[in-house]
Amino acid sequence: MEYEMIVGLTGLGCLIALIAIRVPIAYSMILVGGIGVTVLSGSAIFMSQLKDLAYIQFSIYSLSVIPMFVLMGNVASQAGLSKDLFRAANAWVGWARGGVAMSAILACAGFGAVCGSSLATASTMGKVALPELRRYHYKGSLATGTLAAGGVLGILIPPSIVLVIYAILVEANIITLFMAALIPAAIAVVFFLITIAIYVRLKPNSGPAREAIDRHEFWRATFGVLPVIVIFGAVIGGLYLGLYNPTPAAAVGVFLVTAYGIFRGTVRLPEFKVSLYDTAKTTGMIYLILLGAEMLKIFMSRGGVPQAAAEMIANSSLSPMVVLVLMLVALIILGCLMDSLSMILLVIPFFWPVVSELDFGLGEEEMKIWFGILALVVVELGLITPPVGMNVFVISAMAKDVPMRETFIGVLPFFGAELIRVALLISFPIITLWLPRFLSG
Repeated sequence: MEYEMIVGLTGLGCLIALIAIRVPIAYSMILVGGIGVTVLSGSAIFMSQLKDLAYIQFSIYSLSVIPMFVLMGNVASQAGLSKDLFRAANAWVGWARGGVAMSAILACAGFGAVCGSSLATASTMGKVALPELRRYHYKGSLATGTLAAGGVLGILIPPSIVLVIYAILVEANIITLFMAALIPAAIAVVFFLITIAIYVRLKPNSGPAREAIDRHEFWRATFGVLPVIVIFGAVIGGLYLGLYNPTPAAAVGVFLVTAYGIFRGTVRLPEFKVSLYDTAKTTGMIYLILLGAEMLKIFMSRGGVPQAAAEMIANSSLSPMVVLVLMLVALIILGCLMDSLSMILLVIPFFWPVVSELDFGLGEEEMKIWFGILALVVVELGLITPPVGMNVFVISAMAKDVPMRETFIGVLPFFGAELIRVALLISFPIITLWLPRFLSG
């Protein structure tokens, strides 16, 4: 084995060890990448890279969409859109057995459409829906399991921040990926609703029905959600119609959400300052991880690790489908150990060169789309997978009266529904690719 390869594999092992002992992923990648480049190419090369690497990385225009979508989600939280969404969903289906849990799923999907973050969706909707689930005496496992699973919808429903990062990493079209995500996301919502319906029929006392609301309240709640629909339509519809690119679309979303919050009186100067502060923190974290990922990518490329992995797979006797499934299983396992953004930044530079060599009868651009959606779906699975599902920890911190073991039990039916969705998306790529082909054709 060549010296560069040994150094590269050693660095990879050190990175995994650092992550295992809970060193922040950004610092782990910067440390391993910096030391690795120094060992392979000398300190002068490393110092030369430091001089302009951050500027080159952060001045990419496509990255400007990240702080805008983050700000849009933060202002939406302050504006009270989550309450409007849950109130409307509860008016539509809350009267049925398990209906309040179904309302939480629908509200999570709606909030994910203006937020783009799984953990933010889970935490925000948890604050809104958990008291209502308790009020109607929902079993703790179903209530917390529903909210933990519903939170994962935020990672795939456009505008997804993780999907934007993936598009930048593999140089795919962001708008096309947003198109491709819609049908798989809709399938997830339908499967989750079916899961709740089956659950409450098998265990009737876990999700009792509540009284129906009067017609006046129904229409009031329905009209209350119209601004959310208008905002989503303006952002995503404008993208699909070609009216503007992702960054201007995010700016339109920020303006509309802020204007709505000011009109309602829920977003004033203090709330907007909080949104800006939270946006700065989140964006700084994302950009630092991006810098670390780029340093690690340079080191691994010099060590020849991604190239060797692609060559090894190409020369193996494994079928393309087996290789793909093994990668997706690895993503599920990694999803138990780190957040979705960090995982995508860490593994895609290794996985994509391998995937691009596999023959599934698709062109390179369609492979980027199909694999990207699959990767994000299994990343969702990691967020609710025992023993370290991040969304489960978020919801458990809110529902301290529900043991974490019960939350994991409650999330298992949704995990099974997600596995069925993954199998469908793998078996029938057209589910992912039909809408981009239709809208671009």
